[in-house]
Amino acid sequence: MTKLASRLRCTAIAGVATLGVLASAAAALAAASVTNRDEKDHKITIIEGDKKNDYTLKPNEELKDVCAAGCVLRLNDSDDDEYQLEPQDIVSIEDGALYYDNQEAEPETKADEPKKK
Repeated sequence: MTKLASRLRCTAIAGVATLGVLASAAAALAAASVTNRDEKDHKITIIEGDKKNDYTLKPNEELKDVCAAGCVLRLNDSDDDEYQLEPQDIVSIEDGALYYDNQEAEPETKADEPKKK
């Protein structure tokens, strides 16, 4: 193998390795979060594939970086309170129910457009 071919091969391998690291970092950045906005503790169960983790969130506590590949969140051990979360979801517990905080809002009117009457 020539020196040039060897360098090109090493550069290609390094490029593939870098892409893998960037993809992993992007997945970690896109993990969901859950905040308890109630005045009492709530138990949540995160189910990702065959893994199941239980957490107790105290008032105003936030659980970050969960559901990196999507998951089911169960609230207070209730089979009736299961929610499907995607990595980009931001949710909160209020009055014993789960709310999606990052739902897309209505588009705002631009400053230079007249408002409809």
